[in-house]
Amino acid sequence: MKITEALLAEHVVFHNLFDYVERATPKLKSLGEVRALAGLLDAMLEAHGLIEDKLVMEPLDHCLDQLGQNEVIHAEHEHIDALLKQVRSCRDLKQAKKLLIIAAVVSRQHFDREERVIFPLAEKWLNAKTLETLGTEWVAKRKQVLG
Repeated sequence: MKITEALLAEHVVFHNLFDYVERATPKLKSLGEVRALAGLLDAMLEAHGLIEDKLVMEPLDHCLDQLGQNEVIHAEHEHIDALLKQVRSCRDLKQAKKLLIIAAVVSRQHFDREERVIFPLAEKWLNAKTLETLGTEWVAKRKQVLG
């Protein structure tokens, strides 16, 4: 399996999670519930991002720099992290819900960018054997993350 196929499959799961966050958050009754959902989203994004950065972003750094996408991608990561951190420290339920929904929307937009720009770039610039090798590494790293 190519790394791009593996990550696209993970993206499907994330898009479903983003949908759930957007639907469920308005119905949450306490800050604890909002923070728990934010914590879940944060943990999943972190695990996904670490692997994606190592296996796809780093090999494409030179291409992303030339396209002006490297800074954009990293700024989006920082924005999402900051939003989720704000949710964890927020003391107002209404504001925490708003921040969590914004984090889901920004995350969705970020994933869409990866699907439109990064993955096609990987398919273009990395040969098939490299994509397969990175896919095998993804499987190994996923097993490590899962324990």
